[in-house]
Amino acid sequence: MIATNYKIDSFQKEICYLKNPDYQADFQFLVSELPDYFFEVAASSTGKYHPSFSLGKGGLLRHSKVAVRIGYELLNDPCIGDKYTSREKDLFLIALAIHDGVKHGIPKEEYTRADHPLLACQFIQERKNQLRMSEEDSEFLCHVIASHMGPWNTHPYTKEEILPKPKDKYQNFVHLCDYLASRKFLDVKFQENEIED
Repeated sequence: MIATNYKIDSFQKEICYLKNPDYQADFQFLVSELPDYFFEVAASSTGKYHPSFSLGKGGLLRHSKVAVRIGYELLNDPCIGDKYTSREKDLFLIALAIHDGVKHGIPKEEYTRADHPLLACQFIQERKNQLRMSEEDSEFLCHVIASHMGPWNTHPYTKEEILPKPKDKYQNFVHLCDYLASRKFLDVKFQENEIED
Protein backbone atom coordinates (compact mmCIF):
# COMPACT_ATOMS: atom_id res chain seq x y z
CA MET A 1 0.00 0.00 0.00
CA ILE A 2 1.35 3.42 -0.98
CA ALA A 3 1.40 6.02 1.79
CA THR A 4 -0.74 9.14 1.41
CA ASN A 5 2.33 11.32 1.99
CA TYR A 6 4.11 9.67 -0.95
CA LYS A 7 1.13 10.34 -3.22
CA ILE A 8 0.97 14.01 -2.25
CA ASP A 9 4.77 14.42 -2.38
CA SER A 10 4.74 12.99 -5.91
CA PHE A 11 2.84 16.12 -7.01
CA GLN A 12 4.37 18.67 -4.61
CA LYS A 13 5.89 20.79 -7.37
CA GLU A 14 2.68 20.75 -9.41
CA ILE A 15 0.53 21.62 -6.38
CA CYS A 16 2.68 24.74 -5.94
CA TYR A 17 1.75 25.87 -9.48
CA LEU A 18 -1.77 26.64 -8.23
CA LYS A 19 -2.54 30.12 -6.93
CA ASN A 20 -5.59 29.36 -4.76
CA PRO A 21 -4.80 27.63 -1.41
CA ASP A 22 -8.23 25.94 -1.38
CA TYR A 23 -7.54 24.42 -4.80
CA GLN A 24 -4.10 23.34 -3.57
CA ALA A 25 -5.80 21.50 -0.69
CA ASP A 26 -8.26 19.87 -3.11
CA PHE A 27 -5.39 18.87 -5.41
CA GLN A 28 -3.67 17.19 -2.43
CA PHE A 29 -6.84 15.42 -1.38
CA LEU A 30 -7.66 14.12 -4.86
CA VAL A 31 -4.17 12.73 -5.53
CA SER A 32 -4.13 11.15 -2.06
CA GLU A 33 -7.31 9.28 -3.04
CA LEU A 34 -5.94 7.92 -6.33
CA PRO A 35 -5.53 4.15 -6.44
CA ASP A 36 -2.04 2.87 -5.64
CA TYR A 37 -1.55 1.50 -9.15
CA PHE A 38 -1.62 5.02 -10.61
CA PHE A 39 1.83 5.56 -9.07
CA GLU A 40 3.23 2.24 -10.33
CA VAL A 41 1.95 1.36 -13.81
CA ALA A 42 3.12 2.52 -17.23
CA ALA A 43 1.04 5.07 -19.14
CA SER A 44 0.51 2.56 -21.94
CA SER A 45 0.01 -1.13 -21.29
CA THR A 46 1.34 -1.96 -24.78
CA GLY A 47 4.00 0.76 -25.09
CA LYS A 48 2.65 1.79 -28.51
CA TYR A 49 1.07 5.11 -27.67
CA HIS A 50 3.39 7.00 -25.32
CA PRO A 51 7.01 8.24 -25.24
CA SER A 52 9.76 6.36 -23.42
CA PHE A 53 9.60 8.48 -20.23
CA SER A 54 6.05 7.27 -19.62
CA LEU A 55 6.85 3.58 -19.96
CA GLY A 56 7.86 1.24 -17.16
CA LYS A 57 7.21 1.59 -13.45
CA GLY A 58 5.72 4.99 -12.61
CA GLY A 59 5.13 5.87 -16.27
CA LEU A 60 1.51 6.94 -15.77
CA LEU A 61 2.57 9.28 -12.97
CA ARG A 62 5.30 10.77 -15.19
CA HIS A 63 2.88 11.17 -18.13
CA SER A 64 0.46 13.05 -15.86
CA LYS A 65 3.23 15.29 -14.51
CA VAL A 66 4.30 16.14 -18.08
CA ALA A 67 0.69 16.96 -19.01
CA VAL A 68 0.50 19.32 -16.02
CA ARG A 69 3.84 20.90 -16.93
CA ILE A 70 2.77 21.46 -20.54
CA GLY A 71 -0.43 23.08 -19.26
CA TYR A 72 1.50 25.24 -16.82
CA GLU A 73 3.95 26.42 -19.49
CA LEU A 74 1.17 27.19 -21.99
CA LEU A 75 -0.85 29.09 -19.40
CA ASN A 76 2.21 31.21 -18.55
CA ASP A 77 2.33 32.41 -22.15
CA PRO A 78 0.12 35.54 -22.15
CA CYS A 79 -1.03 34.83 -25.71
CA ILE A 80 -2.62 31.63 -24.40
CA GLY A 81 -3.03 32.12 -20.67
CA ASP A 82 -4.77 35.50 -20.84
CA LYS A 83 -7.80 33.74 -22.36
CA TYR A 84 -8.45 32.04 -19.01
CA THR A 85 -9.16 33.18 -15.46
CA SER A 86 -6.94 32.28 -12.51
CA ARG A 87 -9.70 29.88 -11.37
CA GLU A 88 -9.77 28.12 -14.74
CA LYS A 89 -5.98 27.83 -14.80
CA ASP A 90 -5.89 26.17 -11.37
CA LEU A 91 -8.70 23.78 -12.31
CA PHE A 92 -6.96 22.86 -15.58
CA LEU A 93 -3.86 21.79 -13.66
CA ILE A 94 -5.88 19.66 -11.24
CA ALA A 95 -7.71 18.07 -14.18
CA LEU A 96 -4.45 17.28 -15.96
CA ALA A 97 -3.00 15.67 -12.84
CA ILE A 98 -5.92 13.28 -12.37
CA HIS A 99 -7.27 12.86 -15.93
CA ASP A 100 -5.87 9.29 -16.07
CA GLY A 101 -6.17 8.69 -12.34
CA VAL A 102 -8.34 5.60 -12.68
CA LYS A 103 -7.11 4.51 -16.10
CA HIS A 104 -7.33 0.82 -15.21
CA GLY A 105 -10.62 1.16 -13.34
CA ILE A 106 -11.50 0.53 -9.71
CA PRO A 107 -10.64 -2.14 -8.80
CA LYS A 108 -7.64 -2.35 -11.11
CA GLU A 109 -8.09 -4.25 -14.36
CA GLU A 110 -5.25 -5.52 -16.53
CA TYR A 111 -5.71 -3.09 -19.41
CA THR A 112 -6.75 0.52 -19.90
CA ARG A 113 -10.48 1.09 -19.59
CA ALA A 114 -11.78 2.85 -22.71
CA ASP A 115 -14.23 4.76 -20.51
CA HIS A 116 -11.57 5.87 -18.01
CA PRO A 117 -12.33 9.59 -18.48
CA LEU A 118 -15.89 8.95 -17.27
CA LEU A 119 -14.55 6.87 -14.40
CA ALA A 120 -12.34 9.82 -13.41
CA CYS A 121 -15.44 12.03 -13.40
CA GLN A 122 -17.22 9.50 -11.19
CA PHE A 123 -14.15 9.46 -8.90
CA ILE A 124 -14.44 13.27 -8.50
CA GLN A 125 -18.22 13.28 -8.04
CA GLU A 126 -18.01 10.62 -5.31
CA ARG A 127 -15.66 12.92 -3.38
CA LYS A 128 -17.16 16.34 -4.14
CA ASN A 129 -18.58 16.76 -0.62
CA GLN A 130 -15.04 16.42 0.77
CA LEU A 131 -13.66 19.15 -1.50
CA ARG A 132 -13.41 22.85 -0.71
CA MET A 133 -14.28 23.76 -4.30
CA SER A 134 -17.82 24.52 -5.36
CA GLU A 135 -20.05 22.08 -7.21
CA GLU A 136 -19.59 24.29 -10.28
CA ASP A 137 -15.81 23.76 -10.00
CA SER A 138 -16.10 19.97 -9.68
CA GLU A 139 -18.42 19.97 -12.70
CA PHE A 140 -15.80 21.99 -14.61
CA LEU A 141 -13.19 19.32 -13.78
CA CYS A 142 -15.51 16.60 -15.08
CA HIS A 143 -16.36 18.66 -18.18
CA VAL A 144 -12.72 18.93 -19.25
CA ILE A 145 -11.65 15.43 -18.19
CA ALA A 146 -14.53 13.60 -19.91
CA SER A 147 -13.37 14.68 -23.38
CA HIS A 148 -9.59 14.50 -22.89
CA MET A 149 -9.25 11.58 -25.31
CA GLY A 150 -10.30 13.81 -28.21
CA PRO A 151 -11.02 11.82 -31.38
CA TRP A 152 -10.13 8.52 -29.68
CA ASN A 153 -13.57 8.34 -28.13
CA THR A 154 -14.93 5.00 -29.31
CA HIS A 155 -15.14 1.55 -27.77
CA PRO A 156 -12.18 -0.49 -29.08
CA TYR A 157 -14.35 -3.40 -30.24
CA THR A 158 -17.77 -1.99 -31.11
CA LYS A 159 -16.47 1.38 -32.41
CA GLU A 160 -19.46 2.97 -30.70
CA GLU A 161 -18.84 6.51 -29.38
CA ILE A 162 -18.57 6.28 -25.62
CA LEU A 163 -16.83 9.57 -24.78
CA PRO A 164 -17.58 13.17 -25.75
CA LYS A 165 -15.22 15.01 -28.09
CA PRO A 166 -13.89 18.42 -27.05
CA LYS A 167 -16.37 21.15 -27.97
CA ASP A 168 -15.10 24.31 -26.27
CA LYS A 169 -11.82 26.05 -25.48
CA TYR A 170 -11.66 24.47 -22.01
CA GLN A 171 -12.03 20.89 -23.23
CA ASN A 172 -9.68 21.57 -26.13
CA PHE A 173 -7.00 22.89 -23.79
CA VAL A 174 -6.97 19.76 -21.61
CA HIS A 175 -7.05 17.50 -24.67
CA LEU A 176 -4.14 19.45 -26.21
CA CYS A 177 -1.97 19.07 -23.09
CA ASP A 178 -2.70 15.34 -22.80
CA TYR A 179 -2.14 14.86 -26.53
CA LEU A 180 1.25 16.62 -26.44
CA ALA A 181 2.31 14.67 -23.34
CA SER A 182 1.67 11.42 -25.23
CA ARG A 183 3.70 12.25 -28.37
CA LYS A 184 6.47 9.72 -28.88
CA PHE A 185 8.96 12.33 -30.14
CA LEU A 186 9.00 14.05 -26.73
CA ASP A 187 12.07 13.35 -24.64
CA VAL A 188 11.41 14.75 -21.19
CA LYS A 189 14.23 14.05 -18.74
CA PHE A 190 13.38 12.85 -15.26
CA GLN A 191 15.44 12.55 -12.08
CA GLU A 192 13.55 10.02 -9.96
CA ASN A 193 9.97 11.08 -10.81
CA GLU A 194 10.68 14.82 -11.12
CA ILE A 195 11.04 16.63 -14.42
CA GLU A 196 14.54 18.00 -14.91
CA ASP A 197 14.58 21.70 -15.79
